[in-house]
Amino acid sequence: MQTSYRLAVIVSSTREGRFAPTVANWLAEQTAQHPEIEVDVIDLAESPLPVNLSGKPGPEDAAVLAAVSPRLEEADAFIVITPEYNHSYPASLKHLIDWHYTQWRAKPVAFVSYGGLSGGLRAVEHLRPVFAELHAVTIRETVSFHSPWGKLDDSGRHLDEEAGTSAAGAAKAMLDQLTWWALSLREAREKRPYGA
Repeated sequence: MQTSYRLAVIVSSTREGRFAPTVANWLAEQTAQHPEIEVDVIDLAESPLPVNLSGKPGPEDAAVLAAVSPRLEEADAFIVITPEYNHSYPASLKHLIDWHYTQWRAKPVAFVSYGGLSGGLRAVEHLRPVFAELHAVTIRETVSFHSPWGKLDDSGRHLDEEAGTSAAGAAKAMLDQLTWWALSLREAREKRPYGA
């Protein structure tokens, strides 16, 4: 049985001056400790999607989607890096989700969030039912950064060693669960194609 799998890391914030790249750098260090994971980073600031949703995109829109859709299709699992905007997640992420359907089905989704006092957890709670509607499986364990500005350097390293150890522990628990689900669901999809 193949024990490696493809993980799409979705960097959802597109705001100017965003903190998301710092969190993505931190996550890259965590996933690097798992040689079974092949990471593909999809940064929505670098991959803007067509504005108007369509079930039958025209040639121009299809060409833009071709930079993202196959990568979601090939992924066995996802990690969504999301900030919390107004008690929820960014519009850019909802736009990505709504442009796709089958790419999410019967695959696991984990979350790394950041924000003020809630650490982005309200955004995560809004995302869980959205992904459930798409027949994805959300992972129980999450990583959340509470008011992280000034607590990590640009490379994503914690300035407080104790906080860094705690975050790394949370990441390990999340990645262990994600790996189990990614491999188990891929094996199930291969044996019995998922029909919703």
